Amino acid sequence: MKSYKDLLIWQKGIQIVILTYKIAKQFPSEEMYALTSQVKRAAVSIPSNIAEGYGRNGDKSLNHFLSISRGSLYELETQLLIAKELDFITDISSFERINFLIEEESKMINAFSAKLQG
Repeated sequence: MKSYKDLLIWQKGIQIVILTYKIAKQFPSEEMYALTSQVKRAAVSIPSNIAEGYGRNGDKSLNHFLSISRGSLYELETQLLIAKELDFITDISSFERINFLIEEESKMINAFSAKLQG
């Protein structure tokens, strides 16, 4: 593996960011500095922490950043559920798609983390 960009968990994280930004466009404008900002930051944190952990050149450090990434993933999932309950998300297929990606990413992070721990 030459780069963090080769990691499937990083690639899926990028997909989650892109879809999150598309979904967040549906949110009311008064949420721009509240939930909209939070969902975007949580989403961006997922692949960012994977990249940072990879850049630290050590399994222990990478595992630590995978843990942070997993936390951001669950934070995003929670925020999207709140947004849906508040009827900020009207495109149900995008909501279902991102939940599927979140579930996949969670499993992949858990498996990769377990592999690093030996």
